[in-house]
Amino acid sequence: MLDIRNFSKTYRGGKRAVIGLTLAVEPGSIVGFIGHNGAGKTTTIRAIAGVLDFEEGDIFVGGHSIKREPIACKKMLAYVPDNPDLYEYLTGIQYLNFIADVFEIPSGDREERTREYAGLFSLTGNLGDSIGSYSHGMKQKLTLIGALMRDPKLLVLDEPFVGLDPVAAHVFKEQLHALCKRGGAVFFSTHVLDVAEKLCDKVAIIKDGALVAFGDTDKVRGDGSLEQLFLELIEQ
Repeated sequence: MLDIRNFSKTYRGGKRAVIGLTLAVEPGSIVGFIGHNGAGKTTTIRAIAGVLDFEEGDIFVGGHSIKREPIACKKMLAYVPDNPDLYEYLTGIQYLNFIADVFEIPSGDREERTREYAGLFSLTGNLGDSIGSYSHGMKQKLTLIGALMRDPKLLVLDEPFVGLDPVAAHVFKEQLHALCKRGGAVFFSTHVLDVAEKLCDKVAIIKDGALVAFGDTDKVRGDGSLEQLFLELIEQ
């Protein structure tokens, strides 16, 4: 579902943010992307989503190149950044209808999915309110609803659990598993290693822009915890 091939990104001034990253995410799997601040996680995720240009390597979503077929890729994936910028003067329902219009979700489907996901995230009663009145957690829920209602083949998330209360986090984890059962895949960055350890089929650890570990979660962590392994790798 996601195939990153020798991806590198150099910013102006010569800073190498990511160096020769290669990994694949299969349908039906949840992959956690772990690294310290500045390791290259957000750079990679923004390149996958098609919002950051790059010259070296390529990234494929469902077999389509994000460089050569960006529209085809974006039809298949949903991207949630770590700090979503929403249209604060819209109401919640206006935002969801806008998302549905952009991605051509039929009226019947959008209404059913809006009811379902707004109910699951306890946001139904707030959909008529302006987004500017929402708390950070409510904005995060609205953004996740907008992503889930598209039923994407690939869900790309940057620190998705920040700001979610325990109930919403539990609901969201269940929806990630449901998406994978439908043949989709999830790739997300996180600093919460306990979540990655329990939720992810595979984990990828990046350090100073380079991949230092990738594989099945149980095999990567070995006999210890994911936190122990991460600290050991970062300190090397």
